[in-house]
Amino acid sequence: MIIGLDMMGGDYAPLEAVKGIHLFKAETNSNTALVLIGDEEQIKIHLAEQQFDPATFKIVHAPQVIGMHEHPTKALKEKQQSSIAVGFHLLATGKIDAFISAGNTGAMMVGALFSIKAIPGIQRPTIGTYIPRENGTPGWLLDAGINADCKPENLVQFAILGSLFVQHVWNISNPRVGLVNIGEEEGKGNLLAQAAYPLLKENSKINFVGNIEGRDILADKADVMVCDGFTGNVILKFAESIHDFTSKRGIQDAYFDKFDFEQYGGVPVLGVAKPVIIGHGISHGPAFKNMILIAEKIIGQKLLEKIKEQFSENGTVS
Repeated sequence: MIIGLDMMGGDYAPLEAVKGIHLFKAETNSNTALVLIGDEEQIKIHLAEQQFDPATFKIVHAPQVIGMHEHPTKALKEKQQSSIAVGFHLLATGKIDAFISAGNTGAMMVGALFSIKAIPGIQRPTIGTYIPRENGTPGWLLDAGINADCKPENLVQFAILGSLFVQHVWNISNPRVGLVNIGEEEGKGNLLAQAAYPLLKENSKINFVGNIEGRDILADKADVMVCDGFTGNVILKFAESIHDFTSKRGIQDAYFDKFDFEQYGGVPVLGVAKPVIIGHGISHGPAFKNMILIAEKIIGQKLLEKIKEQFSENGTVS
């Protein structure tokens, strides 16, 4: 297993990426090979500071960096020697088995869609977000922001993708799927929710439990929660603010600590043909460590193969 890591992505690169590697090596006995992509000189300096022998890693020099506020498509086209562009080239050509970055999210999405491409049968790849629930376990909400406007069929595909992720990566058998809505009863909601409900209800590939309201999102009502990316991103950003809010007020509570999204690492782009993990721009060492662990689990559980099987010609959901 070979995982590529963008060492220049994120606000604290490459130091925090190296710290993440240190944590990964210290806490696991994994044989996974890590390919470090970025400015070779800077990477070697930080590896030495963490008492690593740079010779123990394969370092792929990428002298350019795509900034967090650069236009994704323009930057990828003009900066073909950037760590993100080089990482996607390595992934597309089979030199690495997964690619991780906490860099420019737009550039990561463009690279995933155009360098790796969607799995046949999938209309729109998606990303989810972890939702801490009152019982201490995470829920999975998607789309989290890359598909602001959706069709009902998109939500059905998100439900299938989310169910496969939760089943095979989180080991939750027969995960419950809920449709985020403004009422519990069938027929409630806007045109999208009203049209998506019967499609979800009739789909045999998922365990649909009906509508869930905003007050249910933190409860144990559904393992997978589906919505359009506009709604999902509002929920995500609100959830992120909870940890900041409680930290500033010195509130010590194990549940609220779970809203520190660094402990989960990044999120996979579900629906593209190879594993791509996107981290938050402010990721620190623990987040990078957890992104490596997520990539390992996705590869080890053959999640992409299972998704391709579900969306094969006979199983395509349109």
